[in-house]
Amino acid sequence: MKILFQGDSITDAGRDRSDSHNLGNGYPKFAAQYIKQAYPDVDFEFVDLGISGDQTKDLVARLQEDFINVNPDIVSVLIGVNDTWHYAENRDWVANDVFEERYRTVLTAIKEKTNAKIMMLEPFLIPVEDKMFFWEDLFPKILIIRKLAHEFACVYLPTDGLLAAAYLGHNPTEYAADGVHPTAFGADFIGKKYAEAIAPIIESLK
Repeated sequence: MKILFQGDSITDAGRDRSDSHNLGNGYPKFAAQYIKQAYPDVDFEFVDLGISGDQTKDLVARLQEDFINVNPDIVSVLIGVNDTWHYAENRDWVANDVFEERYRTVLTAIKEKTNAKIMMLEPFLIPVEDKMFFWEDLFPKILIIRKLAHEFACVYLPTDGLLAAAYLGHNPTEYAADGVHPTAFGADFIGKKYAEAIAPIIESLK
């Protein structure tokens, strides 16, 4: 069973890009560990093609080579924070309709040109002072992603909400020191939630 992790630096997580099976140090590594523990009798192939800095437009550009040609059984997508971050300095945000069109293009291609089950993860923001204003743009885009999930996803992981609940009573930066890139603790948390969420798809494909 081939599981493809797709996204930006949060998925890339320092992986060795010369080896698509190298999962870096982020949530894909932890997710794979939890999945293998839960299904020791299933032969999994984990592929990580996340690229640091990617936005939705970059996933569109990589659709053929890094989605369709991979022919995964399951593909998970975590994208969106860079569509906000890269335009934050001047608040020159990517228009929401453009964002939706790009993400929809990705999901439509997966659905029409592969047999992959789709898992979507919403982008998240840990409250750190220098990035709090990102919410102005990011939250509307999360709502768009939730809408698209109802159309395309077999599983949706509400990552931002899960993290918001988890860090109650804790220092939020334990999960992501800069507000965006998870610490090992945060990546483990997301990986465990990922493995729990993807279980129904794995069960359906066994």
